[in-house]
Amino acid sequence: MSAKSKEIFKTYRFPIILIISIVLGSIIGLIFGEKAVVLKPFGDVFLNLMFTIVVPLVFVTITSAVSKMADMKRLGKILGNLLLVFMITGMIASVVMIFTVKILPPAQGVDLSVGLPEVAEKLNLGDQIVKAITVGDFTGLLSKRNMLPLIFFSIFFGICVTLLGEKGKKISEGLSLLSDLFMKMVSIIMYYAPIGLGAYFASLIGEFGPQLLGSYARSMLIYYPICILYFGIAFTAYSYYAGGKPAIKNYFKNIINPAATAIATQSSIATLPVNLDAAKNIGVPEDIRDIVLPIGATMHMDGSCLAAILKISFLFGIYNMPFEGIGTYATVIVVSVLSGVVMSGVPGGGLIGEMLIVSLFGFPLEAFPIIATLGFLVDPPATMINATGDTVASMMVTRIVEGKEKAFERFSNKSKKINVESKKLDVA
Repeated sequence: MSAKSKEIFKTYRFPIILIISIVLGSIIGLIFGEKAVVLKPFGDVFLNLMFTIVVPLVFVTITSAVSKMADMKRLGKILGNLLLVFMITGMIASVVMIFTVKILPPAQGVDLSVGLPEVAEKLNLGDQIVKAITVGDFTGLLSKRNMLPLIFFSIFFGICVTLLGEKGKKISEGLSLLSDLFMKMVSIIMYYAPIGLGAYFASLIGEFGPQLLGSYARSMLIYYPICILYFGIAFTAYSYYAGGKPAIKNYFKNIINPAATAIATQSSIATLPVNLDAAKNIGVPEDIRDIVLPIGATMHMDGSCLAAILKISFLFGIYNMPFEGIGTYATVIVVSVLSGVVMSGVPGGGLIGEMLIVSLFGFPLEAFPIIATLGFLVDPPATMINATGDTVASMMVTRIVEGKEKAFERFSNKSKKINVESKKLDVA
């Protein structure tokens, strides 16, 4: 094996193992079909480990990052610019999908039998907003289903630690140590990832693979390639904006693990620990990555924006409604971004967004199970775009907060450092 081949293998060894395990799991699912569901517990163990650690991880990383900020203006700048980046990239994703569905209507020739759901409640937008950012009891913060309230509480906690001045420094140091501790736990859990993700994929393909060949096939043939193109083209452009060519190389070198984890777990929250590690390797500053990534896991949903446009146009086609006009396009963009924001970071959390679509556009209740099924089928690539988009968003926020020159130098130096370390390993 040549020195260059050794360097590539050392750099990508774990991602290669992870991808091979997922491919093997998928093959097992295709061969054994529903019998492969017997492997699901092995995948559930990995998923549960990630979900168990994510709540304390989010709390200590955000509070630690905020509490160490002597300059509250920097915190305000980070929060303001991350919201700006989230909104702009979400709108770009929505516009991309609008053009796509105009050229390739997803519901063309689809004939579905529509059944009424047993229970369907009318969506109260005000109640949903309250539930999205607050909980009625402290214990509610300990659930992965309430990530946004936890994030708001963590930011508030960190600010209060800072306001304590000298007395708060010991608390800040303790939070920093806890953050390192939980990241170490994540690195140990990841040793089990090839087994867990391989088993999870075997079960997933074995149980639901045949559905991909049903009446939703046309939508899948539209959505999956668009996700791949968006991942390759848009994220290349975003990372180039963040730090030039070295940033592109750095981003794609480190994003394979989060991408594979997101596809397998179908959860931005479960991917968060891996994403934090990737952002660290890329060179994103600690305070920026510890704030942008946890918030992005629940509020930055480019993949969900792509999916929302697909779902809306799908329903427009089924009910023979014209999907055209500036007013319609503007409305669906706002709804797609909004539906992305209200989604939780757990599998199936998109049901809230789907109810939002049905309610705001006045579709009959029968429309809900239609897009709920469609939502399930597009969830793996959508989650992958959501999660990996958080990482590149943190790079863009770094560029805006620290300035072009410093960001370019940061990502360039990090890229060079990785190459130097790899060469030292080869010599050794």
